[in-house]
Amino acid sequence: MSQSYSVLAAPAAFEHVEKRSVFHAILLPVSSREEAMAELAKIKNAQPGANHYCWAYIIGAAAQPKTLAFSDDGEPSGTAGKPMLNVLQHREAGDCLAVVVRIFGGVKLGAGGLVRAYSAAVSGALDLAQWQTLVPTCSVTIAIPFALEQKVRHFLAERDITQIDAHYTEKVYLHCDVPEDVYAQLDSALADLSAGAAMLTRPEEKAREKE
Repeated sequence: MSQSYSVLAAPAAFEHVEKRSVFHAILLPVSSREEAMAELAKIKNAQPGANHYCWAYIIGAAAQPKTLAFSDDGEPSGTAGKPMLNVLQHREAGDCLAVVVRIFGGVKLGAGGLVRAYSAAVSGALDLAQWQTLVPTCSVTIAIPFALEQKVRHFLAERDITQIDAHYTEKVYLHCDVPEDVYAQLDSALADLSAGAAMLTRPEEKAREKE
């Protein structure tokens, strides 16, 4: 994956009322299932006594998620969690947990009414949410002779490559964050620049906020 993607930047909330039932939607930024489940537990503790705590989350980019899941939490199957997830996917909401806390108002809504209500609650919260754009990057280490350090640093700066750190032994080792779409050509470009003297290693992939 090399394209940038949107993730939730801050919590957001919205309240939808349908035939006296209250659907309180909460959006939280999360980066793992464990974090999502911990946040869900906090919401249950903070708002005890509700009839349902339905939820859905997407970890990673909505178009190519690392993982996703949902729960109807006692509502009829397919009327809460899956519609909530569908809204998150349609709105391309990455790294996002959506929880809808329902307080029953005494009037049954039927399957269609529940789908509309849960979808509307999440959609309303998304309308109020703040987003940030992440660019997939990978961490790399570039080993070069001392004589090439300034030349290579200039080369990296021209290509939007963040230089995080450097250490010096028998060579210079530059530790960098490289956008994925740049990395594909980086090895051969460095080889051309250094006449084969530069060595590139890649320990891990991550993402950084787009400026």
